[in-house]
This record gives sequence, structure tokens and C-alpha cells, in this order.
Amino acid sequence: MKPELSVEEQSKDRYFKSLAAIAEEMVEAHGKDFAMGALVLAARWIAEGKFGKTEEPVH
Repeated sequence: MKPELSVEEQSKDRYFKSLAAIAEEMVEAHGKDFAMGALVLAARWIAEGKFGKTEEPVH
């Protein structure tokens, strides 16, 4: 019998399922190299604290 997931684990599971669906859509539309690159770039933005921020204009 499977143990029940905590509320946090259920939330994380939903995000993993959403992420998997998005990744599958990107692979189907543009190939796996694009999908991997986009996901790595997103991870880099998160690591650098830039995720969700707009770029400053270059003068």
C-alpha cells in the first residue's frame, strides 16, 4: 500500500506533472535540444535570482 503524500508533496507532484507536460510540448514543437536549453536557462535564471525580472535596457 502506498503511503499518502503530505500537502507539500502533493503540491510538488502537481508542479512536476505540469513541468513534464510543458517539456513534452516543447519537445514536440521544437525538439529536445530546445526544450533542454529552455529548462536549463530557466534553472540558471532561478539560481541567479533573475527569474521573473525584466532585463535592464542597454544604453
